[in-house]
Amino acid sequence: MTTKPLLICLSTASIGGFLELTTSSKFTSSLNNSTHQLTAITPCILIGTGLWTLAHGFTIGKARIKYAALAKKDGEPNVDERYLLPNLYAQGTSKHAKAFNCIQRSHQHIFETFTTATLSGIMGAISFPICTAVSTLMYAVGRYQLSKGYAEAGAEEGGADASKRYKYPMAKFMWYGFLGNVLLGMGSCGLIIGGKKTVV
Repeated sequence: MTTKPLLICLSTASIGGFLELTTSSKFTSSLNNSTHQLTAITPCILIGTGLWTLAHGFTIGKARIKYAALAKKDGEPNVDERYLLPNLYAQGTSKHAKAFNCIQRSHQHIFETFTTATLSGIMGAISFPICTAVSTLMYAVGRYQLSKGYAEAGAEEGGADASKRYKYPMAKFMWYGFLGNVLLGMGSCGLIIGGKKTVV
């Protein structure tokens, strides 16, 4: 990962967080709303992302059966041992194994960031509900598009090509949303530990 996304997220989270801390009372009173109600936006986005992740998992089971059947049809050896559970990924380098593995990776990749995005998003929403909601939405939309690109990369003409996983324009913004959540979550934890923010 290059330093550009980190610098963009650090500066955006810092500026947004500062503005939210210094102007939040004016903003929330003009909306006739409380900060506590705005805090619920981030968990709602995360719950929706979690439900989508569950639904996406069902497509992996269908793909496993589909590509195992295609491999049998093409005469690949030991298909059941290579494709079916308990194997997470299909063994081998055939076109069907690579195609299935791209689809499997589209789901497995979610779990490398989802826990951290969720915990930091919830912590960030305590002190920075608006910035964290925007960051979490960026993560969720980018996560969806990155997973979709990964899954479709398995069906590319001429064989699976995982390098095409970022073909959708918002896919890379998953990383910006992720880093934004981490930075806002850490900032919120710092404010709470330092006694500048209380958790009600």
